[in-house]
Amino acid sequence: MSYIIDRRLNSKNKSTVNRQRFLRRYRKHIQKAVSDAVGQRSITDIDKGEQISIPSKDISEPIFHHGKGGRNSNVLPGNKEFVRGDRIPRPPGGEGGSGSGSGASDQGEGIDDFVFQITQEEFLDFMFEDLELPNLVKRQLAGNEEFKMRRAGIASEGNPGQLNIVRSLRSANARRIALTSGKRKKLKELEAELEKEEKLDPALRNHLHITALQEEIEALRNRINRVPWLDTFDLKYNLHVKDPVPRSKAVMFCLMDVSGSMNQATKDIAKRFFILLYLFLQRNYEHTEVVFIRHHTSAKEVDEQEFFYSRETGGTIVSSALKLMKEILDERYPLSEWNVYGAQASDGDNWNDDSSTCSRILMQDLLPKLQYYSYIEITPRDHQALWREYQEVQANHGDVFAMQQIVEVSDIYPVFRELFQKRTVPTS
Repeated sequence: MSYIIDRRLNSKNKSTVNRQRFLRRYRKHIQKAVSDAVGQRSITDIDKGEQISIPSKDISEPIFHHGKGGRNSNVLPGNKEFVRGDRIPRPPGGEGGSGSGSGASDQGEGIDDFVFQITQEEFLDFMFEDLELPNLVKRQLAGNEEFKMRRAGIASEGNPGQLNIVRSLRSANARRIALTSGKRKKLKELEAELEKEEKLDPALRNHLHITALQEEIEALRNRINRVPWLDTFDLKYNLHVKDPVPRSKAVMFCLMDVSGSMNQATKDIAKRFFILLYLFLQRNYEHTEVVFIRHHTSAKEVDEQEFFYSRETGGTIVSSALKLMKEILDERYPLSEWNVYGAQASDGDNWNDDSSTCSRILMQDLLPKLQYYSYIEITPRDHQALWREYQEVQANHGDVFAMQQIVEVSDIYPVFRELFQKRTVPTS
């Protein structure tokens, strides 16, 4: 009787490979479900898993079967109502005529849609697929916190676990050949001479010479056999060295208007956008810092909790946030080490002539130092002076500045993907 013992490392997750293959096959269905879910969820549960439904017609497996052989003649019934090109109306009551559900039938039997659950990790993978921080460059090797092991040849000393068996045996064989080549050559000559003496007639043989040859041959064989088959000198080890990994440090400035003109629904949309951005940064960029700035007539740097959930309100002076961003940037984030990004959310309302000040600060003080700056305006109304000033900024700095409008919750995810989609590098 034979016993098979499964010692694979992933014995508890044997279906992992099959699940990844399944997710790749139904990627379009999952992407649509994730996109719909993002627009419908609240702030607190946006990063949870999702239940995906796949129509039964899309999970049918292709099969091979024998086709009809030979020549066949078929008689098809004609009709008096339809000709080629006519469109046949859909039967009332949904798919299948009457009844409910995609698999319903008048016999009371059918096939339900296939429903399965994707995990939080898989949900976020699909949500942030094909997104990136634009214009990210590697500005400096940031210290020695991360290293990557790289093979660097063979060494004579090392860890027993890194022993290179092939190179060790090759070295041992070369050493034995080098130490015994002269003796083996002499041995072959003596053996040939002994064979020649033994072929002579017994009466003509020189027995003393034969005995001397046999003793010398035996002594040579013993000397050859005393050469060790493997010596510590022969052991060779794989050499690995640690190379520092180039690391791109990035900082994202999040600016949000919390003035009185931003009602609770508008603030909620802004919070959703920034939570989506925060999850994206956390998941894709391990070495990215986030600076949260809230503003009304004055700006203040706050922590994550206060940024998303504080109920502070007041008038609107947008330039106060941009000035504070410039101060923090100059004090804490030297351009030689950091990639700098900015994201701003507002309803477009601003105090008197402050909009021109905002565009001036952006074009003169911030955009020359930034990799990318995105502005979203959350309003169903006509655009005001701030939008028009930012349009001029976009016309002059379109490579590092982008702006979009959000009217309702369902616009958040499409706008987010539009702002942070991967840019193709033009080929010269």
